[in-house]
Amino acid sequence: MLDWVEYERWMSQAKKTLELIDADIVFEGYSWACFKAHQAVELALKALLHLVGKPAFGCDLTRLLRESSEVCSQPGRRVRVCASILDKMYIPPRYPDALPEGAPWEHYTWEEAEHAKECASTVIKWVEDCAKSLKNIGGKKEGEGESN
Repeated sequence: MLDWVEYERWMSQAKKTLELIDADIVFEGYSWACFKAHQAVELALKALLHLVGKPAFGCDLTRLLRESSEVCSQPGRRVRVCASILDKMYIPPRYPDALPEGAPWEHYTWEEAEHAKECASTVIKWVEDCAKSLKNIGGKKEGEGESN
């Protein structure tokens, strides 16, 4: 049985995190926007894994995507590339010593933040399409189709 409640809980956080990237971009918090893009995708992929009752641990998007693709069709090249790009935005945007010199906020650009957000949107759409396909092949929400 599919756990739609848990899926929605994780997916709502993923979407809110994606939405909040805009505020970081407006206030030139580009490094943080990049990290949030990673986080949004991590939450979305974990939502899908929770939906089908699979373990959802770790922060490696490429691995989480591979595990998620066992549930649905293989993601296209764009989705895989985006997961790989965002994997590189997990540690460097957050830690002052992750780059050779300077702090992360000095290195990330508006273009990188926008691209990270676009990538996050791409992967999240794949997750939503996957979940929708599972629903269409019989995974009803709790309470649907039951008679009293």
